[in-house]
Amino acid sequence: MAIFLNEDSKIIVQGMTGAEGTKHTRRMLASGSNVVGGVTPGKGGQKADFSDVKGGSSLPVFNSVGEAMAETGADVTVVFVPPKFAKGAVLEAVDAGIGLCVVITEGIPVHDTANFWAHACATGNKTRIIGPNCPGVISPGKSNAGIIPADITGPGRIGLVSKSGTLTYQMMYELSDIGFSTAVGIGGDPIIGTTHIDALAAFEADPQTELIVMIGEIGGDAEERAAAYIQQHVKKPVVGYVAGFTAPEGKTMGHAGAIVSGSSGTAAAKKEALEAAGVKVGKTPSETAELARKLVAANA
Repeated sequence: MAIFLNEDSKIIVQGMTGAEGTKHTRRMLASGSNVVGGVTPGKGGQKADFSDVKGGSSLPVFNSVGEAMAETGADVTVVFVPPKFAKGAVLEAVDAGIGLCVVITEGIPVHDTANFWAHACATGNKTRIIGPNCPGVISPGKSNAGIIPADITGPGRIGLVSKSGTLTYQMMYELSDIGFSTAVGIGGDPIIGTTHIDALAAFEADPQTELIVMIGEIGGDAEERAAAYIQQHVKKPVVGYVAGFTAPEGKTMGHAGAIVSGSSGTAAAKKEALEAAGVKVGKTPSETAELARKLVAANA
């Protein structure tokens, strides 16, 4: 099992003919993902050549997401579109009714994200949005939608949800001896689609996932809300890490959402909330991985 993405997922790439879209389409294909086409308005009918990739071929380019879905049966789109065009790309994906939209693009104005997220909600939440400003989602050995390196780890029993792309990769490496059901990078912007809570609920329901690792960071109250959710709804063991214990107050650090104001949003406050909910919280990524490893061994 896996969450959000599996071996049957059919992926299209919005912006596939651009430099980043081409590069990461090639990487997704090389990892075994079933990429079935791309979308670039004005280039419909063209072919993009990926025959140099093992298992790759020429992929069709479509003018719209709706056209691509009708021709290929795609149910996942990955957005590699420049920030000023990203809102339009996501709105198009939502209007087409695609099941999963993974928004990799960084630097999308918060107003634009609020707009397309509100539109997704208003139209019935038929499209799950992951991101923006995220590395994507990977179910090792099954499928990979985004920019997460596929060779860090293999399939296993841990579910990972993280605000940070880099820490996603590190945690996958640290626990590669156990492996992952799915790793989800939700992004660190002030407004995102899929949240920690959404991923926690999905991992709780997934029979393959035995333990959940949750990575947060300073800013906002997402981790505190996740802690309250864990306390009430999650029976599986959860291990956490919060980045930013040494961040100076009032400074935006890395992600746009990682800003601390007074005691609100600090790493210490988040750690306290998580521990109160029964989550074991590591002081470093490596310590967090070791906590997870011990819990997996104890439950074996």
